[in-house]
Amino acid sequence: MSYIPTTLAAMGWTEARARSFAPYREDGYELGRVIQEQREAYTVWTEAGVFSAEVSGKLRFAATSRGDFPAVGDFVGVSCRADEGKATIHQVLPRFSKFARKVAGFITDEQIVAANVDTVFLVMALNHDFNLRRLERYLTMAWESGANPVIVLTKADLCEDSAVRELAVAAIAPSVPVHSVSVVSQVGLEALKPYLQTGQTVALLGSSGVGKSSLLNHFANEKLQRVSDVRTADERGRHTTTARTLFALHSGGLVIDTPGMRELQMLDNDGAEASLAETFADIAALAETCRFRDCQHEAEPGCRVQEAITTGRLSEQRLASYRKLQRELAYVARKEDERQQLAERAKWKQLSIQQRQKGHRR
Repeated sequence: MSYIPTTLAAMGWTEARARSFAPYREDGYELGRVIQEQREAYTVWTEAGVFSAEVSGKLRFAATSRGDFPAVGDFVGVSCRADEGKATIHQVLPRFSKFARKVAGFITDEQIVAANVDTVFLVMALNHDFNLRRLERYLTMAWESGANPVIVLTKADLCEDSAVRELAVAAIAPSVPVHSVSVVSQVGLEALKPYLQTGQTVALLGSSGVGKSSLLNHFANEKLQRVSDVRTADERGRHTTTARTLFALHSGGLVIDTPGMRELQMLDNDGAEASLAETFADIAALAETCRFRDCQHEAEPGCRVQEAITTGRLSEQRLASYRKLQRELAYVARKEDERQQLAERAKWKQLSIQQRQKGHRR
């Protein structure tokens, strides 16, 4: 972060959120915002400056999942040691939004990619990175985050049929703003400025090499993140960002740049089904008019979804994507139930051991 704001408002703090911090201020903590996280090592901004930080033992002990730990964008209660340039994070304040994914592998814990974000820029390149099915996944998770999704199609200078691809994106996300841009040709970038008003936080999310860091450098008017040239063999960019970092812009906005995500698995949160319905609103609307309430959209008579596929109003690939995400949510839900059952058994086992130990001491 080359430009360092001096006020809480410039870091996205509002009076409406001040009530949540009042108890911690009474305990003597300062308000901070996490601007970088890398393997549980944090960098925190406060009105007194920027500090290297770690979580307190109490916070670590109380955490029941990875999501209880601080993430980039979090507002936190900290105690600072100015002479050492270090701080301790004691509390994570309630989040008004969070973009989270399931950690890689079979564990059902969540990894928070960015917290307290007003707008999510879903960045996808118009050249070889273009993938509507991946975008549907990003959209579902963006709706679930609580932030407003905006689709940013980059590298318009490398695509000869950008208008056709823009229409394809608009067809699967009719209620989401779509912007085609090119940092190289300086096309379409002005349309993104309204999302970067003072105190507003934007998260850049997308695959490696789609141009997220190039967008950030353009907004900041300086080279905040390293970028690499496009490979001539396949027109893909190279992975350059290695840590999630929040940057403050001279214009007043805040941007969280994130490494490209190779794996984006969904979580079974309370709003997951609603977010899936939002992303696939066309299928949900068709399903409402099917003859049978429990229609599986296979070969049932009066299935409006299959009728739409037959007439070309709906693609088989989009229905397959919808079903795949439904199956993924169902799988994660089953694994989460198993995890909770195991945790409950471990809890009662530990209590039983403690009771027996008390009995022996008597």
